[in-house]
Order: sequence, then structure tokens, then C-alpha cells
Amino acid sequence: MSRDTGFALRGEVLHAEGVPLSRIAQGVGTPTYVYSASSLRAAARRFRAALSPIPRLSLAFAVKANPSLAVLSVLRDERFGADIVSGGELTAALAAGMDASSIVYSGVGKTPEELAQALRAGVGHINLEGEHEGEVLAATAVRLGLGATALLRINPNVDAGTHAKITTGTSDSKFGVPLADAIGIYDRLARRRGLTLHGIAVHIGSQIMDLAPLEAAYRRIGELVAALRARGHRITHVDLGGGLGVDYRDGPDGDVAAYGAMVARVTQDWDVTLMVEPGRYIAAHAGVLLTRVLWVKPGEECPFVVIDAGMNDLARPALYDAWHEFAAVTPNGATMQAHVVGPVCESSDRFAKARLIDRVREGDLAILRDVGAYGASMASCYNSRALVAEVMVEGDRYAVIAPRIDAAAIRPQVVPDWLEAHALDHAA
Repeated sequence: MSRDTGFALRGEVLHAEGVPLSRIAQGVGTPTYVYSASSLRAAARRFRAALSPIPRLSLAFAVKANPSLAVLSVLRDERFGADIVSGGELTAALAAGMDASSIVYSGVGKTPEELAQALRAGVGHINLEGEHEGEVLAATAVRLGLGATALLRINPNVDAGTHAKITTGTSDSKFGVPLADAIGIYDRLARRRGLTLHGIAVHIGSQIMDLAPLEAAYRRIGELVAALRARGHRITHVDLGGGLGVDYRDGPDGDVAAYGAMVARVTQDWDVTLMVEPGRYIAAHAGVLLTRVLWVKPGEECPFVVIDAGMNDLARPALYDAWHEFAAVTPNGATMQAHVVGPVCESSDRFAKARLIDRVREGDLAILRDVGAYGASMASCYNSRALVAEVMVEGDRYAVIAPRIDAAAIRPQVVPDWLEAHALDHAA
């Protein structure tokens, strides 16, 4: 593994920092997500250094990428706030010790109860996705006797050039308000009692490698900032979102140094605090999914390597045809061409198709790489499978940060009385 991720061969065994992955498998079982604290810290510091030319900067981690309290705690220590999209993520950020004032609440479907929760917690900024949301937020703030500080999210109609399912800045996207309507909406919301609007927000998508769409979106935002100020509005903050991508095949990641230079150049005359919210760039390489080979099943084209991790544990390949490298924990230098599949009863439960991989046998340990973002955060109990365990490694020690939980424990169920009676009648 050539990239500096915190995961490397030591002798004949793949390690997470100083811990053999085989030891984690023995102690925790499989499948299990394993995170490297040093990799998280390195990425966070690299991102901050790249944006250091910006005079007023606020960084927040996109919690949807990985809401683990341990992950959030590492990033809290790196002076990151939290970008959240639900009341549950707000609870997680606060539980990890993040200051409420460093939290920005995004997301297109906040409920009135979640807006009230955010106000009571003292969340620093709420990104409004529509005019009516702003009206509800203002009324809620007045009712609670609190102030609401907000930004208006703009849809700049810029195609991010990424996967269609993670593009959020085009005119047919559900996110933000159209650029053409922004001034009128801002004017009206700015007059609402209980609501303090002090800027605008934009986010055009995820896994962006080409900076040109980002620059185009930011330039449109800069023009809007000038237009709003010309109308007498005080603009102190602009949220640029996140979206910088990583490479999943050992190529170069999105150029964070070039990104920082572009942001500094485009925004140099804005005179605002810039808010930036990376997620994938910080966490993706910091995690692997540790799994065990159940069977090697013959196939017409090539064999099927059936592993105990499934699409319920890692959904990205099924959702996006995403690539994750498959590697043996104790490689012997031999290779094989195989399909890598999971145990879930869906044809889409496939991690690799006719791919050249390390040769593995039944019972061998293996990993799926670069799953620290949008891995465990998207896991489910489909097929009534247990919710996957998670482990954090630092140096030569590790800890279980999320235990494996049986599906029945996560979602307790009951049978209605009348069905119980019906069953007794049949038994009689």
C-alpha cells in the first residue's frame, strides 16, 4: 500500500499503525471497520496548511462522512468544528466535545423540532435551504426567546463533474435556492424578527477532482456577495462547503494545495470569514474494512471470493459502483483473478468484478481499503445482519469504539396482541 494511510505491511502481516490486523480480527471478529488516528490527524493538518493563506478561516468536518465519536474527538483536537445534517449528528458532535458555536447545520430536510434543538444547543450557523425554512426558523427563535444566526444556501447551477448521485449544485438538485431568486429571498428573510442572516453558503457535490467547477461556483458566489452588499446587507461569512475528492486506486488525491491557492485567489476581496467543510478528504484513507474469506466458489469466468462483509456494511460499491481495493492481510505474493462478493442476497452485493487480487483461501483475512468516509456511516442491518463493529488504532494500541450489535437489539420488535391470540387459536 503505497499511500501513507496508517496501514502498511510489517514483515508478512498488514498492520494498522503498530497493531497487526490479525490481532484485531482475533479480538473483535469480522467484519470490522478499523481507523487510524494518525491518518486522520495527518489529513486534517494537510488540509489546514493548504488553506493557511486565508486570513479568516473556519474548518468543520462533514459528520455524515463518519459520525464516530472517536473520529470526531480526533478532529476536535485538530480544531475542526462539525458540519451536520441531522439532530442525531448534532448529538454526536456535542458528545464528542465539539463546541456548539463551531457547528454548522446543513441539510435540506430539517424538521421544526431539529431547528429548535439546534437553537437550544447554541449552534453557530444554520444553513437555510429555502425561504419557508427561514420563516419557520425565525418564528421558532422568537417563540423560544433565542436568536438564530443563519446563512442562505445558494444553488449556483454548476455541474461538479462528479457522479450524478453526489452532485448537488445543478438546477435540478433539491439543495439550496436558485441563484436568480437569491437576492429577493435574502431581502425578505433579512427582515424577519429573530433571524440574523450574515452570509451565504454553497456546496456543489462530493468527490470533486477538477477544481474548475468549484472555481466557477465560487465566482458566482462572489458576485452575489457584492450584489447583496450593494443592497445594504452585512455579509460576514461565506460557507464554501466541501467536496474535494480522493483517489481510490493509489493515484493522487484532489490537489489540496491547488485548492487552497484557488480559494485564496478567488476570495481575496470578499472580506469574510470563509467556512470550509471537508469530509471524504479527511477520513477516506484513514479506514479499512477488515473481513474474512468465507468461501472461494468456482465460477465460469473466474472464481467468486465470498467474504463476510456485505453491502449492508459497505454500501458504496452497490450504490455508486465505487472502487475499493481488496488486499490480503498476509499476502504471499501470488495473485488470482476473481469476483469479490458478500453474503447479502442481492446481485449488487459485489465489491470487485473479475479483478486481479491477492490470492486468498477460505478462512484468510483481507481488507477493503479507503473506507473511512461513507463506510460505517451508511451501514445497515439489511438481511437482519448485525451492525458492523468499529475500532480505533493509535500507535500500538487499539480500542473498540462501536461494538457489533445484533439487528434485533437495534430495532426491538413486538407482535400485536391480536396476532398473538390468532397464533394461540391455531395452536389449539
